[in-house]
Amino acid sequence: MLLNMQAAQTTQEMKGAEWIIKESSPFEIFTPEDYNEEQSMVKELCHNFLDTEVLPVLDRLDTLEEGLMPSLIEKAGQQGLIGVSMPEEYGGLGKDFITSTLVSEGLGGGFSFSVGISAHTGIGTLPILYFGTEEQKQKYIPKLATGEWKGSYGLTEPNSGSDALGAKSTARLSEDGKHYLLNGQKIWITNGGFADVYTVFAKVDGDKFTAFIVERGYEGFTQGPEEHKMGIKGSSTVQLYFQDCKVPVENVLGEIGKGHIIAFNILNIGRLKLCAAALGGGKRAMNTSIQYAITREQFKQSISNFGAIKHKIAEMAIKTWVCESATYRTAKWIDDKEAELVNSGKPFNEALLGAAEEFAIECAILKVFGSEVLHYVVDEGVQIHGGNGFSDEYIISKAYRDSRINRIFEGTNEINRLLIVDMVLKRALKGRLNIMGAAMNVQKELMSIPDFGSGEEAPFEKELKAVANFKKAILMTAGAAAQKLMMKLESEQEILMNIADMAIETFAIESALLRVMKLAEHKGEGTELPEYDMMRTYLTDAADKINKYGKDAINSFAEGDEQKMMLLGIKRFTKVESYNTKDARRRIADRILAAGKYKL
Repeated sequence: MLLNMQAAQTTQEMKGAEWIIKESSPFEIFTPEDYNEEQSMVKELCHNFLDTEVLPVLDRLDTLEEGLMPSLIEKAGQQGLIGVSMPEEYGGLGKDFITSTLVSEGLGGGFSFSVGISAHTGIGTLPILYFGTEEQKQKYIPKLATGEWKGSYGLTEPNSGSDALGAKSTARLSEDGKHYLLNGQKIWITNGGFADVYTVFAKVDGDKFTAFIVERGYEGFTQGPEEHKMGIKGSSTVQLYFQDCKVPVENVLGEIGKGHIIAFNILNIGRLKLCAAALGGGKRAMNTSIQYAITREQFKQSISNFGAIKHKIAEMAIKTWVCESATYRTAKWIDDKEAELVNSGKPFNEALLGAAEEFAIECAILKVFGSEVLHYVVDEGVQIHGGNGFSDEYIISKAYRDSRINRIFEGTNEINRLLIVDMVLKRALKGRLNIMGAAMNVQKELMSIPDFGSGEEAPFEKELKAVANFKKAILMTAGAAAQKLMMKLESEQEILMNIADMAIETFAIESALLRVMKLAEHKGEGTELPEYDMMRTYLTDAADKINKYGKDAINSFAEGDEQKMMLLGIKRFTKVESYNTKDARRRIADRILAAGKYKL
């Protein structure tokens, strides 16, 4: 056995962000290699649905052909792809969170359709499912779970995007006390042109941010024309207008003044699901580029023979594989926490919301990482296609345009980077996470003689030590910044984003390393594994990135001897053994090119 997995198994369940200060075990993670038979069938069903129902009508979708998107959502509902994780008592299938994540990935390669169905199953349905009264859930969820009714969500306004609580829409109680009268405007509303039911946010009495369930056809509710967008042209995007719109008092969602709880908690789940969808879209875009590279000839040979092209194909695969590793690692944590809360007596809605809140930091990490991996894949895909990639006749151009929105959806990547550090520090202040204690230990270690090891090395010891050191780099930088800047730190966004990027890279490479370790345990192999090349190449690059992010942050707030000591610390904590990444990438690319595709 390469690893004593039982000995490595953690005795306590991992809490959100605890991976920064604790070791993780490969025994605890879920990877795509662990799909059961049913999950594999669900994944195949998703791919078949895209191939047979969606991809043949992409051009028609992009013209916003009336009724086409709603009909596709209904067809997906008939195959159980909408209600996969909704409770059976409301018409769903009641599957686990990992399976619902798998569906998001499986349908993620459907271009505008992926946006439409994600909005329906996520922000269009979950607010009612998780925060609605029993009467509200019985009325709306069965129809939403089958796709008979389509859902949408109205939060963003002309002057409140990232600052959602700055909304100006208002709601006042009618004189007879039977309705709330909504007034205001919402913009960028996905599915807004055809949805049957909307979750809309407005302020009651001028300051109580509140959610309402609004049905199409309510008096005083109108919509604008379809927006002309750079990408995702086939998704319906309109403005909503409310002029004394009469909403029955029984359609208040949750509590008056507690709308922020709904808005922000739904985003946690949406961020992970966006990453999963980006992962699915990236895999399909990569395969499009691989096939093009194989068939395209220049200088009397396939361009796939050239080192520059192999580098691009390998890097696409590495980033995608690492993203996949981090996505399903987090999905299992949420799944396990949800089960724990259900077993403790929590109802299903509180259990999943509690689990998603516990791992909100990881969801924000995934949103940033997944959207930027997809951007890399489609951008290099266009480059592999050369001039043809700039032509609408080649589908990679559509993938490129459609991907751009993902760095804005579900909170911009800048906002999510700031949230990552903000949430960690707030948990530290509340005693939920002993970050400062761990940071103090790292500071003490900086003053000590480095441990050069005993010479005897267990499998993956060097890689594990590298990841442990990356965490020390984060703790050192974040701890010193918090001590030095204190309350001023929240306004130093550049430093916060440097620290967030250090955390993103560390979480990604640790997830990849744990996956390789688990594969090694099952296959009885180590560095011979094909996946080892991907993990080890990513680790080498991550070390350089973390080094730069750390130096940039330190140089922003430290001076003199303190600065010198911390820069030496960053150098020490990001030093890794040399690895021939050029040859590793060629091996990765050659395997993919021999297969003719990257596995979906």
